Amino acid sequence: MQKLVVTLDIQDDNNKQKAIKLVSSIPGLDSISMNMKEKKLTVIGDMDPVAVVKKLRKNYYTDIVTVGPAKEPEKPKKPEEPNTVVQVSDFIHAMQAHNSYYNNPLYSRYNGYARSVEEDPNSCVIC
Repeated sequence: MQKLVVTLDIQDDNNKQKAIKLVSSIPGLDSISMNMKEKKLTVIGDMDPVAVVKKLRKNYYTDIVTVGPAKEPEKPKKPEEPNTVVQVSDFIHAMQAHNSYYNNPLYSRYNGYARSVEEDPNSCVIC
């Protein structure tokens, strides 16, 4: 179940009926409602929101406000655990005891020097 809220650029009840008729042709809808003061169309059901907006944009300027689940399930409240302070302090103590970095050994850099010795310094380079 999805809930889609869309704003439409509609001025009168005739256009409202046409918009509702366009949307009602899409399969999987449970309810369609229109708020003319805020110009919002609300569609609830198992449908593709893209298909709904695509149909409406053929005739009207359409903006998507929200797309989401129709009803959010209530989540039971979890009581807070008082042991979180103890767990955090144990974690901090463990992190202080452990060295978290690795010292890289310094390597001496060898600067190589290649010495070139020619037998005949006046010879041609190309030959």
